[in-house]
Formats: sequence, structure tokens, C-alpha cells
Amino acid sequence: MKMIKTLVAALAVGMAAMTWQANADDKGLIGIAMPTKSSLRWISDGDSLKKSLEEKGYTVDLQYAEDDIPNQLAQIENMVTKGAKALIVASIDGTTLSDVLQKAHDSGAKVIAYDRLIRQSGNVDYYTTFDNFQVGVLQANSILQGLGYPEKQGPFNIELFGGSPDDNNAFFFYDGAMSVFQPLIDKGVLVVKSGQMGMEKVGTLRWDAAVAQARMDNILSANYSDGSRVDAVLAPYDGLSRGIISSLRGVGYGTADQPWPIISGQDAETPSVKAIIAGEQYSTVFKDTRELAKVTADLVDKVLSGGTPEGLDEKTYNNGVKVVPSILLVPVSVDKSNYEKIVVDSGYIKAEDLK
Repeated sequence: MKMIKTLVAALAVGMAAMTWQANADDKGLIGIAMPTKSSLRWISDGDSLKKSLEEKGYTVDLQYAEDDIPNQLAQIENMVTKGAKALIVASIDGTTLSDVLQKAHDSGAKVIAYDRLIRQSGNVDYYTTFDNFQVGVLQANSILQGLGYPEKQGPFNIELFGGSPDDNNAFFFYDGAMSVFQPLIDKGVLVVKSGQMGMEKVGTLRWDAAVAQARMDNILSANYSDGSRVDAVLAPYDGLSRGIISSLRGVGYGTADQPWPIISGQDAETPSVKAIIAGEQYSTVFKDTRELAKVTADLVDKVLSGGTPEGLDEKTYNNGVKVVPSILLVPVSVDKSNYEKIVVDSGYIKAEDLK
């Protein structure tokens, strides 16, 4: 009997030690708020972030709001209520989060804006993203390359599309592209036949491909029914590029008599890389979300462990209340000449998925 009691006591002590160890290994809850699963890239971001943080010992609450602002607000508030030590937020509308982020701040949680700057809040601690102005520069330069400029002097008819006006990044993408295009528009090398310029006219709410397709339909009907052709389209995101391609296909583009315009994109989504291979889309901009997830997880871990992040950009991103310390990664232009090296060899897309 005494031996049994000793074994039971030893077992209890062992289980208690295991429980203590499990609790010691759990470094706390991290909330991840992603905007939608309708874009392949956000699924990849969420999965990569969750994996990176769990490998560091954190419990992760990953939520997708499906582009519903009240839903995202409720999800973040729930994360705060559950005691999240940090929130990683890719916002749907970066101007709507002030109240819930105040609650997060009051609870002691750190807030990291993920790839979309959260505006009008002093409670954003860090921002991790890519050099978004450079994304636009890369898109514009790829279009000029596809057009054969400067060997070919034009004039070239170009139409401009912007991202969602409630996404701060969209303005950086557009401004980066226009830093390249505006001098050529002023010289008459590039002609915006529709006359539609500026984010107030070219923005595409929620990055919606159907909205881009409908706008391209209207542009073609109103400005190109005289037999003139579209030579290029600035599209800031692959989903919009595919909507634009659908519109152009509907009026006969993609044939020997009516070749595809030079169309840009962003995010290196598998359907758009396939479109590049097929010659429908000219280029995309690759932002390795695996690397963004890694540096974000490293940042969270360092801050929560009492460390001080190094190499932050503390000049570029003012959210209307403060300059948010930022980590800026480097984007890469991808076209038919280098897609294998950039997105296949790196393991971002499997070769068999492009067949």
C-alpha cells in the first residue's frame, strides 16, 4: 500500500511538473486579424504567421473577417478580451480601428500593423510591410519594358487602375507608378485616353476584380470604340489584372490581330503567374509573404521578450497621428523571363501548380 501511495504521489508530482512546463513553454496569446480569404495571399500570410509564432511558443488566434469591417472589429475586440499580448492586424479599413486599439493599448497589448498601415491611431506600435512606393515604380518600369520604351517612342495608350482608397498602401503604389509615368504623360509618350487619373477616379474599392472589370468595360466602350487600342494597363494587384483581362478578352484582345496590352500586377498569385506564362499578363510584383511573416513574428517575439528592435524606418509612414516605426522589405518584379527563378525555385509556387 505504501508503495502504491508513493507511486501515486510521484505520478502527481510528475504531472504537475509537466503542466508547469507546458505553461512555461506557452509564451501567451497572439491575435492575428486578416482581412479576407478571397485573396490567396492573405491565406498564405495567415498560415505563415501562425506557423512562425507557434514555433516560438505562442498560442495563436487567427481570424479572417471576409472584408466585413464590423466583423473585423468584433474579432479584434474578442482577442483583446481573451488577453492577447500582441495583435497583428491586416486591416480592411485602416481608419476604423481607433476605439478597439485604445482598448488593446489599455490592456497592455502591442499592436503591429501588417502590410496595411492602420491610420488615425496613436496606438499602433509597429508596421511591417514592403517598400510600397517601390512596388509602384517596379510596375511602371515593367510596363515601359513591355512597351519597348525607349527604343519605341510611342505614343502609347495607357489606362490606370488604383487599389482600394481605404488602404493606405494603394496611394503609395499609385504614387510610385506615377513618379515614372507622369513625365512621360507630360511629354505625350503615354496617353491616358479616358482622361481618368488620380486615386479619386482610378481607385478600386476593396480591391474587387468585378469592379475593375466593370470599369474597364466602361473605358473601352467610351474611349476605344473608334478602333484605337489599349497598349498598356497599370493594374496594382493580380486580382484586378485578371478582371481587366476578362474585360479585354470580351472585346477581342488576345488574338493575333489584337494582341494583349502590357498589364502589370502584384502578389504573384498562381492564376496570374499562369497568365504571365500564357502571355495574357505581362508582369507581377512578388512580395515574399513568408519573409514578411517571419520578420513580423521575430519582431513580436523580441518586443514581448523585452528587447529593442533594430533597423527600423522611422521616417516614411505617418498614420495621421504619429510616424509608425516600420520594417520595409524589398519587392521583386516578375515576368516570363524570371518567374521560375523567383517564385518556383524559391518554393513559393510549385511547378506543377503552373501547368
